[in-house]
Amino acid sequence: MKNSYSKCFTLLLCMSLSVAHAQRNDILKESTAYEWPADVAVKQKLETWQDKKFGMIIHWGLYAVPGIIESWSICSEDWIERDSTIKYEDYKKWYWGQSEKFNPTKFNPEQWAKAGKDAGMKYLVFTTKHHDGFAMFDTKQSDFSIAKGPFSTNARKDVAKYVFDAFRKENFMIGAYFSKPDWHSQYYWWDKYATANRNNNYDIRKYPWRWNMFKNYTQNQIAELMTNYGSIDILWLDGGWVRPLASVNQEVLSWGAPIPEWSQDIDMPKIATMARKAQPGLIMVDRTVHGQFENYQTPEQKIPEKQLDYPWESCMTLGGAWGFVPNDQYKSAGEVVHKLVEIVAKGGSLLLGIGPKADGTLPDDVVNKLEEIGKWTSKNGVAIYGTRITKNYHDGQNWFTQSKDGKTIYGISLLGQNPVKEIVWQGSVPKKGTLITLLSNNQKLKWTLKDGKIHFDLPETDEKIALTFSFTPENNP
Repeated sequence: MKNSYSKCFTLLLCMSLSVAHAQRNDILKESTAYEWPADVAVKQKLETWQDKKFGMIIHWGLYAVPGIIESWSICSEDWIERDSTIKYEDYKKWYWGQSEKFNPTKFNPEQWAKAGKDAGMKYLVFTTKHHDGFAMFDTKQSDFSIAKGPFSTNARKDVAKYVFDAFRKENFMIGAYFSKPDWHSQYYWWDKYATANRNNNYDIRKYPWRWNMFKNYTQNQIAELMTNYGSIDILWLDGGWVRPLASVNQEVLSWGAPIPEWSQDIDMPKIATMARKAQPGLIMVDRTVHGQFENYQTPEQKIPEKQLDYPWESCMTLGGAWGFVPNDQYKSAGEVVHKLVEIVAKGGSLLLGIGPKADGTLPDDVVNKLEEIGKWTSKNGVAIYGTRITKNYHDGQNWFTQSKDGKTIYGISLLGQNPVKEIVWQGSVPKKGTLITLLSNNQKLKWTLKDGKIHFDLPETDEKIALTFSFTPENNP
């Protein structure tokens, strides 16, 4: 069997990128359903969060050891690929066994926080537990955690604490990702039955005691995160199939994922009451379960086609996978900035996914990419951070935001391969008699209005990604 595990590991290293890039049916789209929170403190924190615009989501867990897709390889659904010579149960044992190897002795959250700050990121979402159930914090509810394996003798074994502390020191808002399903728990995937898919594998109606144990287990772990880890701004709950059956609608059915006949209700009202007692004003993100516990929406790996007038973020990977995989292909700084600009002009925020290596450090390529992104945000961030949407938000390669008081419009022109000598856009007209300012060097530019379009010549610049301008709009008194 040892040889089989070795063969499985070798194959997984070869297929990790192809799996990460494969067609997935867990990718979430935006919805048209949104309910504004009634809690004033939540509204205030949402307003603060909407100023940040650019965040980092970190996936780090057992899957970093072999460098494979996070958690999903142990799920028995037809879109998941595994070595066909390895029995499914043996594969799960091999995967769980990575907990005996995960010893990140170079764990360096300060490096992560510095890289995020250098990129211009303003908030963090850290994966405290993914679907595989392996906790990246010192939970008292289970022995399946980073604090109980080889890393247990390390002074920083309570990983989440040190991650949150490192990012707080860099003035990040702090978010805790938590998976509602837990595939390692006997209260969710019970060994009595096969694990057919992502859902719990027993009929809750027949075994209510077992499901109540899972609810208590989940609520207790979330309580640990809300009470033992300092100030938390966001509780980011993943695994939207764990939800009341009554909330399953056509949107959920369109995912094509299996839906059980019973309700996987974990009592979100109770969780929210507990969490907000510990963390007043907490933003809750119960992904895809629309209503009072989804304070902002999270379209995944895509950008909505049109501007949205409620809080949302696009969560996207820097590379092809959420966690670390060897030889990953990362997006260019220009591509990330272009996505950030479009997202912000449409009213959202960008949550960019990175994955530390198994030793606890970021890949050099990730650090370098984030530094490149930061060269642009450090010069042009005024057009991103603290802005709000404007009616005329897009024309060709030009995107527009505005200051909260509406007195300044920012135009961001995305650059391609060909040099630009003239900027032209329609709509978003400057006030007569004023000048347009090129933010990178504070140069004042004259403009003309011809055939309903703004025209102005562009002086020479070294900028390769996007040019940012500010001006007073024509309707400003």
